[in-house]
Amino acid sequence: MSIAILGAGAFGTALAVALAARGPVTLWARDTSWGRDNPRLPGVTLPDAIHVTDDLGDAARANTLLLALPAQALGGFLAGHAVLLDGKRLVSTAKGIDLSKLTGPSALLADACPQATVAVLTGPSFAADIARGLPTALTLACADGDAGKALQHTLSTPVLRLYRTTDVTGAELGGALKNVIAIAAGVVIGAGLGDSARAAIVTRGFAEMTRLAARLGARPETLTGLSGLGDLTLTCTSAQSRNFRYGQALGSEQPFDSATTVEGAATARAVAALSRRLGCDMPVAAMVAALAEGRVSVDNAAEMLMTRPLKEE
Repeated sequence: MSIAILGAGAFGTALAVALAARGPVTLWARDTSWGRDNPRLPGVTLPDAIHVTDDLGDAARANTLLLALPAQALGGFLAGHAVLLDGKRLVSTAKGIDLSKLTGPSALLADACPQATVAVLTGPSFAADIARGLPTALTLACADGDAGKALQHTLSTPVLRLYRTTDVTGAELGGALKNVIAIAAGVVIGAGLGDSARAAIVTRGFAEMTRLAARLGARPETLTGLSGLGDLTLTCTSAQSRNFRYGQALGSEQPFDSATTVEGAATARAVAALSRRLGCDMPVAAMVAALAEGRVSVDNAAEMLMTRPLKEE
């Protein structure tokens, strides 16, 4: 079964490297002038089994397409290219909630490509680890159980282990919401509030993740798996996480590279809007959104959280 990856950022390129161990893979990028050494993934030379192309039509001939595009770019990409993708097996790796529609990637794919089989690949993973062949376990979510099994076998490798679920909502919300909490954890460390405070913000943040996911129809146990708790643990404790580093910069009032994609910043704004619509209390996400938009200071944000009414856990 032929595989193509649309998007040659660090994660898309790393997946191509991992999957090339099984056979030929096509990697599509808008700019392919970098040849076999992608600057988005330094130190990794692409193996010969990867065919790099800037021809989207060429890449879209594959049966299975992994869309390794930023969450906020996916809608625009589909608006221009859905006709090439419909009827395929589409697997999104984006971790976010679309700001304009307040939905996850799977809903965008299903709306734009109604004849496609839609799945989500998510979980605790850094591109550098995958590209180096380090053991990684991810969640593959597909509402169609049989299609999910087929994709699981197609995309698994000796060092890339996929666990299957039909709870697409829970899996993609875990991946999106953990980015917001990772920013909050970074803020705590950047502001010098300590590891005890980080543990508190991660724990309360996880409660928010579970609460919103359940409100949207997810199974709570999905959030305790790789796509939720697993990814949350990784991104809240490692400086490899862009979202965590961005939070550190906010907390220490230092500049951050604006060219670096920080999925959690936009997702925090989407979550804040979604939680208001649903009447779902999300104080940590609201705080991250306010900080990212410059509406409150770090000191004010901490005070807002610490002076909330006392209640049972």
